[in-house]
Amino acid sequence: MAEAEAGSTVEMSLKDKGNEFFKAGNYLKAAALYTQAIKQDPSNPTLYSNRAAAFLNLVKLNKALADAETTITLNPQWEKGYFRKGCILEAMERYDDALSVFQTALQYNPQSAEVSRKIKRISQLAKDKKRAQEVENLRSNIDMAKHLDALKSEMSEKYGSEECWKDVFSFLVETMEAAVKSWHETSKVDAKVYFLLDKEKTDTEKYAPVVNIDKAFESPHTHSNCFSFLRQYAEDSFSSAACLVAPKSIISYPQVWKGQGSRKWKHGQHDGFFVQFELPLVRKIWFISSSNEKGQTLCRDPEVLDINAHEVVPLLAKKYGL
Repeated sequence: MAEAEAGSTVEMSLKDKGNEFFKAGNYLKAAALYTQAIKQDPSNPTLYSNRAAAFLNLVKLNKALADAETTITLNPQWEKGYFRKGCILEAMERYDDALSVFQTALQYNPQSAEVSRKIKRISQLAKDKKRAQEVENLRSNIDMAKHLDALKSEMSEKYGSEECWKDVFSFLVETMEAAVKSWHETSKVDAKVYFLLDKEKTDTEKYAPVVNIDKAFESPHTHSNCFSFLRQYAEDSFSSAACLVAPKSIISYPQVWKGQGSRKWKHGQHDGFFVQFELPLVRKIWFISSSNEKGQTLCRDPEVLDINAHEVVPLLAKKYGL
């Protein structure tokens, strides 16, 4: 709120008029009147404080900040100058700076409930902004490979040097990262199986690297037909690996995980999707849950599941392999 202060008749008239326009929400006219008053009395901190408030409401933040700084320079002991500056820095989302200024204001007026409320609010806003930035970083910098060290070790044991399996590992990482990006952008993934085709042997006119399986979970019959088809597809296309991605929402647990219906689901009620990886000697399944943070969809780290209890489709890699 703009301040009133005793002064010359001309100054009071200009300032009072400015205050009236400020109260009425005409901040542009108020700022103009405060400017006229400042010309009459350029060393009056209250006038700069009032104009700073008007500029803040007009979202002329740089001008408002300059007036708040002048207010402080003219009267360093006055809490209101710091309060003005803190409010402007808050509007600029410079929360750490705003917090520091409000704390200075409190030193000059320790009894101010208004300043104390601001400090509490800005502290929370600073935490929220920091977490929002962290969430955005997690959404933008997806790195699935860092979660798959155990798989690397297992593949080394069963397939030898990294040269033998690095293409398969890259295929898995790229598939998982693409699924996470899709979930971040749309909050969904399509139920599909991705195949790592043999560049030399696969008839690419006949076999695509992706097969849609969204109908597979409509009934036990369609599910059975689907995995039989996929197993044959993997063999005939000379695929060296397969990776299934399926959203949790379309899976009927008792139907798909036959005999496992009584097992307790240990991964909460979060939405998310499954990634099932198939090699002749290595079979893995992960659940990637998601949550909503700061208005953004965020995928959590992949959680390894027991493939024997939670496979989405039965064994695919019967004959094909590295």
